Amino acid sequence: MTGLFDTCRGLVRSFVGTSPSANMNDLEHTKKRGTFAQCSFIIVRSASLGPEQAQELAGELRLHDGEVIFDDYPENNLDLNGVTHVVSATYDFPDYHACVEAFIPVVRPTWVTHSLAKNKLLNPRQYNPDPRYFMSDVVACVADLPEGDADAIAGGILAMGGLFSLRLTNQVTHVIALTVESDVCHRVIDGQLRIKVVLPHWVDDCLKLGRKIDEHPYSLPDPDILKGPTEKVPIAKRKTQVEGAVNPDPSQEGQEPVGPRKLNKVFKKKTVMLSKDLRISNNLREILDGIITTSGGKLTDSVMDADMFICKYRSGEEYRMASRAGKDVGNLAWLYYLIQTDEWTSPLRRMLHYPVAREGLPGFQGLKISLSNYSGDARTYLENLIYATGAECTKTLKQDNTHLITAHVLSEKCAAAKDWGIHIINHLWLEESYAQWTMKSITDNKYTHFPRRTNLGEVVGHTQLDRTVLERHFFPPEEDVEMADVADAKPMQQVNNNTISATRLDQAQNHDSDARERNGKPRTPAPSKFITTGKENITPSTTNSRKSKEVASARLHEMTPDILLYEKERKRAGGVIYGGRRKTDEGRIEVGRKRSVDEASDHETTEGEAKKVKRENTPPAMHLVISGYDKWVGRAKLEDNDKKRLRSLGVVCTMDPSRATHLVAPRVVRTMKFVTALAYAPMVLSTSYIEACLEANELLDPGRFRLTDKESEKKLGVSLKLSRERAQKNRNQLLQGRTIYCMEDIRGGFDTFKTIVDANGGDCRLWRGRKGTTVPSKRADSEASTDIDATNDVYLLSNDTDRKETTPLWTRFKEMAEGSRKIPRIVSADWLLETAMSQKLLPTQQYELED
Repeated sequence: MTGLFDTCRGLVRSFVGTSPSANMNDLEHTKKRGTFAQCSFIIVRSASLGPEQAQELAGELRLHDGEVIFDDYPENNLDLNGVTHVVSATYDFPDYHACVEAFIPVVRPTWVTHSLAKNKLLNPRQYNPDPRYFMSDVVACVADLPEGDADAIAGGILAMGGLFSLRLTNQVTHVIALTVESDVCHRVIDGQLRIKVVLPHWVDDCLKLGRKIDEHPYSLPDPDILKGPTEKVPIAKRKTQVEGAVNPDPSQEGQEPVGPRKLNKVFKKKTVMLSKDLRISNNLREILDGIITTSGGKLTDSVMDADMFICKYRSGEEYRMASRAGKDVGNLAWLYYLIQTDEWTSPLRRMLHYPVAREGLPGFQGLKISLSNYSGDARTYLENLIYATGAECTKTLKQDNTHLITAHVLSEKCAAAKDWGIHIINHLWLEESYAQWTMKSITDNKYTHFPRRTNLGEVVGHTQLDRTVLERHFFPPEEDVEMADVADAKPMQQVNNNTISATRLDQAQNHDSDARERNGKPRTPAPSKFITTGKENITPSTTNSRKSKEVASARLHEMTPDILLYEKERKRAGGVIYGGRRKTDEGRIEVGRKRSVDEASDHETTEGEAKKVKRENTPPAMHLVISGYDKWVGRAKLEDNDKKRLRSLGVVCTMDPSRATHLVAPRVVRTMKFVTALAYAPMVLSTSYIEACLEANELLDPGRFRLTDKESEKKLGVSLKLSRERAQKNRNQLLQGRTIYCMEDIRGGFDTFKTIVDANGGDCRLWRGRKGTTVPSKRADSEASTDIDATNDVYLLSNDTDRKETTPLWTRFKEMAEGSRKIPRIVSADWLLETAMSQKLLPTQQYELED
């Protein structure tokens, strides 16, 4: 036995090494290693992660071999030496940016529980508490959706900080489905699990807005958004983020903190400087001094000695010194908020906690903005934000207003704004313009999107300021300022194009984006005194700026895959809301497949048939607008196949008349597509051209298939040949300088006639007989117009029925027109249709309707 034991012991020694005691200790140590071994954590305690929760979390980490340190704010800053992770329920703590610059991940407490469940350290980026990752608390899986839709949903959620699971687990928070018929939905509903089952529309709307909105209207099995139209106004159900930050100067409203009282954390061992531009009374200064001193802090008159600098405006040498030195710079509202809550918060988190600019945001001076459907703190906050931009905020909406900011479109103000042609946008336009310090384009769908049954007042105040934007505009490094002064002193001829700074380039692109989008022509932007320029290769004098750039570059590199996937989802035809599509369906975008320029701009373009011809070898030779083609009606599959074959021949079918080179119809028809397309002077072909090309499987000469319909031409009094020649001369300006109103009940719908009028250069508006309406001035248009009566006549398109209801509206229209010194013309819709089809302004006599 002894010999056998010695033999076994020898085998063990040969296996583990020559030192049996040491190696046995190593094996024992390896056995004890937990999930968080070799990890060192700092737990940041806050109002949302209290002492008891922090202790429980620390116990979990230590149980699995993690080393834990608690923050000791406000005694000292975090000691990040040797730290691998910072656990915090919020990004709003003093050392957050120091953690980012040191490449130390900040994670929410759920990262700990999810890592333990997976028995491995998960990707920390998906658990970042930064609110810019607005899907960070979402773990989604899909039920019975096509693969392409599932990929799109996953890409959007991952890019915005959420997680995606291929199957239902105890960590899933949302199931994305079209119905509740799937096994996954049955498990959730029957098991009464605390998981939300929502339509894909919810993800789509969140991505469009860049904000997480309430799931209730999208919740299955009875989602509100699929119900019929309603006049019920959606109510904001969640508390906004602007409490205590609605007014940048609360002293003007007589608000003063009650003092002296002792605070436990926020001013302890902190030095505060109150700027002279606050212009506060001696009594208020004494109250603030008492609160700060009693709480363990002190006041100072030296910027460099201060930890917090309180001022009103983003100007002055003291403001720039404090900002460049990385001090906490805030306004009086921010100071009051700290006193009220005794919790530190960044002055950049809430936009009205930061000093305002003396002269407002360039481009906003002269704007008249009204608000609708916001209430309480949200409304007061937006009013003060409008004043901070330099625009005027009006209590009532009038015709001279330029913008209406609304939380939804179910209100009298919205109806009036549509009648008067006033821009209707949501509050994100105002917040993001202020945060980026440039007027954002109102053509961005984010700013004109209003989800049904959702009150956007719920997401007021989620936008935060960007320090890099503030630095570029208000406190650039001193070397940049000096170089800018030198460069401005030189004649422009001596400035090499290669040395134009990125800052000025960004300014030019942002400042004039609206102009480029309107007419496609670049304009020279007006210089802003808030922009400083310098040579492109000048290195900032501060280390923080260099670190910030390195950190930004590293984070951008890390986020690139998800950003690309998110951008693919955002541009995808129909977003993620059209489920049930096959891989071969024409509107679907496959992850990883590149789209051609034509495919991206025209959702109807599809790939070729089984024997595919590469699109690179078949550039589009023509763009067709097709109207009245009966062969495809109710036969979607045949239409899809025919369009694929046409695309392989170089023919793109488009819904956009402005892109059409050819218009195809079986005869002369009075459809919106046909009438609108004529304004762009396309060649008009018979539908037999489509059939002939498909039969021959080649692109035929379109000249042989010109539409001939003498009977309809004679009946309507038009000539397709003359109409095209006139359209080429008119250049979409047939109705330039003319205002055309439509009755609300006009046959065919207001949108139809507005599309036709817009295509011909006119101004189409809805007429509801609203008092106070005036005809808009068209001086600029009348100067360009060759018709001296262009601005004298104003038209109303109306039905010739139900005179009891229409006659009072006609009377008000005449009063409005005559009050504006115009000639009222009340006509049937035939006048506009036949004018647009003939591309010639027809007399109104035979079309006029009498009282």
